[in-house]
Formats: sequence, C-alpha cells, structure tokens
Amino acid sequence: MRTDNHDLLKREVAKQVQRMKRAEQDRPTMLAQSIYLGTLGLLFVVPVVLGAYTGRWLDGLYEGYSIRWTLSLIILGVVIGAVSTYQFVKD
Repeated sequence: MRTDNHDLLKREVAKQVQRMKRAEQDRPTMLAQSIYLGTLGLLFVVPVVLGAYTGRWLDGLYEGYSIRWTLSLIILGVVIGAVSTYQFVKD
C-alpha cells in the first residue's frame, strides 16, 4: 500500500513538473508583448490622426475659420479606434 501511494505521488509530481515546463515555454516574450502593445496603440491612434488630417483638409476647403469637420472627425476617429482596439483585445 505504501508503494502505491509513493507511485501515485511520483506521477502527480511528474504531471505538475510537465505543466510548469509547458507554462514556462508558452509564456510570451518581451518582444511579443511589445508587438502586441504597439499594435494596440496603432489601432487606436491611426483612425484619430486620419480623422484630424481629413477634417483639417475639409475645413480648409471653405472660407472663414471653422473646425467643425476637424472636431467631428477626431471624435469619430476616437470611437473607431476604441471599437477596433476592443475587438482586437476581445479576440
């Protein structure tokens, strides 16, 4: 009976060691984490910048001082960036 307990303990410890080794190998590297965070940043920033430039160009087409298109498209860029970032993180 004692050898059965000893064998069972050895098998359980071996399973735990294998799980720990697998977890260590599957852990993301610093480069992978940096790429992930950079992608998140780009997903959010690019729509905002495109909205700002497009809005500024549209405001420049009309005479007088107006920032209506610029503000509207920046806000739209923030919404699009937030939704795309959320979708990326969710998947």
